[in-house]
Amino acid sequence: MRSTFVGSFLLGIGTIGMMDGIVFHQILQWHSIYMHTNRFNQIVSDGLFHLIVTIVIFIGAVILWKSDPSDSKNNNFTFLSGLFLGAGIFNFIEGILNHHILQIHHVKPGPNQFLYDILFDVTGIIIIIIGLLFMKISSAKG
Repeated sequence: MRSTFVGSFLLGIGTIGMMDGIVFHQILQWHSIYMHTNRFNQIVSDGLFHLIVTIVIFIGAVILWKSDPSDSKNNNFTFLSGLFLGAGIFNFIEGILNHHILQIHHVKPGPNQFLYDILFDVTGIIIIIIGLLFMKISSAKG
């Protein structure tokens, strides 16, 4: 059960990191990881971010691959709780740290940037709550 949770938690972190990079950095082009530099270095900072989250996805996949599928506590709800908690915690911490404390970027700089940042944080909290619900179901079944 523990390896299923840890592996899926890491997959959640990596997946939400990739989604953030693909949607906000590349498709919408609202921001880069580090905005206070020239465009070349913004792209490099995004590339390094994608490299890191790809490594996290790979490690999560290896942990899941090596997990024992015959473990009776190894169920879908454990997997889903780890996936959603990893994604939500990453989003929330990244939002608080990068958008509010360090201010290295905002979700969408300009008018209403605080609102976009808060909505990003709230989304992270909602994802965490979903993960906790799956964890509760997993505990009840295990």
